[in-house]
Amino acid sequence: MSWAMSINPWATLAVAGLLEVLWASGLKNVGVGRPLTSLGVLAALAGSMTLLWVATQRLPIGTAYAVWTGIGAVGAALVGIVAYGEPATTVRAVCILLIVAGIVGLKLFSGAAA
Repeated sequence: MSWAMSINPWATLAVAGLLEVLWASGLKNVGVGRPLTSLGVLAALAGSMTLLWVATQRLPIGTAYAVWTGIGAVGAALVGIVAYGEPATTVRAVCILLIVAGIVGLKLFSGAAA
């Protein structure tokens, strides 16, 4: 586990969040008839969880988990709007911005090193 301590936890968490966006967005396309897509979603899920675990070795668990889910929620919402034609209302945009503000606040006030 010493290798986990040498990696920047915030960068690791960002990549974990991006992988979460991939697997969460990919859920719309999984199924028996799409084995490669399904395997890709599973791989992104496993990678996301592994990198979240690595990040939690040096970041507070509450902060890491909230940032991870926030990145996933914002990313999945944006993918839904862009790729799946989901509504892009003003209220949704404000809510997404509030999540982003929360992520930034948690990063700034976590007490963990950059």
